[in-house]
Amino acid sequence: MKMTGNSIFITGGGTGIGQALARAFHQLGNKVIIAGRRQAPLMETAEDCPGMAFHEIDMRDPASIERVAAWLIKHHPDVNVLVNNAGIMSGDKTGSEMDDQKTVATVETNLLGPIRMTSALIEHLKMKPDAAVINVTSGLAFTPLAHSAVYSATKAALHSWTMSLRVRLKGSSVRVLELAPPWVQTDLTGSRDNPRAMKLDDFIKEAMEKLATDADEILVDRVRMLRDNPGPDEWAFVEQFNGVSVH
Repeated sequence: MKMTGNSIFITGGGTGIGQALARAFHQLGNKVIIAGRRQAPLMETAEDCPGMAFHEIDMRDPASIERVAAWLIKHHPDVNVLVNNAGIMSGDKTGSEMDDQKTVATVETNLLGPIRMTSALIEHLKMKPDAAVINVTSGLAFTPLAHSAVYSATKAALHSWTMSLRVRLKGSSVRVLELAPPWVQTDLTGSRDNPRAMKLDDFIKEAMEKLATDADEILVDRVRMLRDNPGPDEWAFVEQFNGVSVH
């Protein structure tokens, strides 16, 4: 994708991968607008990046998404890149009685949120040159973590939807990209200091390098074993992966 001269809207931009992407794009001279549930981290991120704008959003609420999309088009009409990054992750009890509220929150945030956000902005993006929708999925979209089965399933569904979106937008000015992180040191899973997870700075550096290419799937080297697993014999690796990860 074109890495400079963009106006980029990033959901979940106040923390973790979203925040790091916002800072990286800002450093390249792009205009960046971030959104998230909590005002404090949005303000802190914007204060560190002069010129960055922000707005609160509830990705579970269709009305909130519509309001923010209208605000964005009115106040930042040059926006040409949408990064659907906002997401939540928690353990679940697949195989026994589930917490329905937690399940619904995960599906609404991780899957319906990006679909609704894209729907609210897509006609605007179609009018912009060098436009892009970047959906942040996960390596767990391809090799599920049974301990977080619903999260893994939402990311698998978002991967599938991303491919359909790419088909439907073929020939338009809008590129559809998928960024699939591995396990990264963020607060999403309480892994900020876990030495087994990829350092956030290392992930962002490699991801930005790959975003600058013509690739539709942005895959750092560390996630490729998860991406390459699906196929007729995928169960063996899924079992091995979860034998190590699930307690």
